[in-house]
Amino acid sequence: MVEVKTFFDKQTFTFTHLVFDPASKDAVVFDPVLDLDTVGWRTYNDSLQELDSFISEHQLNLRYVLDTHIHADHLSGMQHLKEKYKAPLVINSAITVVQETFKQVFNLGDDFNTSGCDYDVLVKDGEQLNAGSIKIDVLHTPGHTPACTTYKIDNNLFTGDALFVPSIGTGRCDFPKGSAKDLYHSVTKKLYTQPDEARVFPGHDYPGNRELQTFTTIGESKKSNVDLPENRSEAEYIEFMENRDSKLPLPRLIYQGVQVNLTAGQLPKKESNGQSYLKIPIYND
Repeated sequence: MVEVKTFFDKQTFTFTHLVFDPASKDAVVFDPVLDLDTVGWRTYNDSLQELDSFISEHQLNLRYVLDTHIHADHLSGMQHLKEKYKAPLVINSAITVVQETFKQVFNLGDDFNTSGCDYDVLVKDGEQLNAGSIKIDVLHTPGHTPACTTYKIDNNLFTGDALFVPSIGTGRCDFPKGSAKDLYHSVTKKLYTQPDEARVFPGHDYPGNRELQTFTTIGESKKSNVDLPENRSEAEYIEFMENRDSKLPLPRLIYQGVQVNLTAGQLPKKESNGQSYLKIPIYND
């Protein structure tokens, strides 16, 4: 029986989930965070060091580092974990669609590779990964982004931004190539068909004045998810989401986050002066 240890980054409201088998010591990590100082524009490793300390303390063997999708609200810490533990990096094969789309958004050069080659393993719906004693089933759950994936381990679902705890709802669908229709089918056909007792570990929580909630269940989601309860029709959901999303501000780190995360958390190549630079589009009304 696996155990789940969840780390919460207060700066970006992001969950990093570590799943491990206490008997075999095999482990996998979902959605690690690389911290970013947005005043001095420096990266730092506080979140990763907390994760490292737990892995070291429990003598775990990190088998895979998995992205549920390309994140728009934080930088990925994948490269640190790959370098330190030699763990392969995993994302859905639809990453190529996301790379092709944002290559245009950022006007990246012809040498920007959109084959997904920055990751070691590209998975598809219905496949299974073997992480030592841990078996990971792949459920493609697009809508928030084309590459969004839920990973199932035993009775635990790691849903990224597809499905949050009931009081938060579901992920927004207004990013390039997002689709409320796709997310409706991902949740109702892929997630709500799982057992009611299955635990849902989302990518974020925004607790406000309540206690932080690291997981929920499929049964609770079907009953009381504020965006998509089980009885909401496809047409109702699409109308609701398009209206809601049209009023949302962009995530604070969308340009920095997406640009770095397109290449599995690699900073842009250093220029002739040895410095990396990010491109930020400017819109003039």
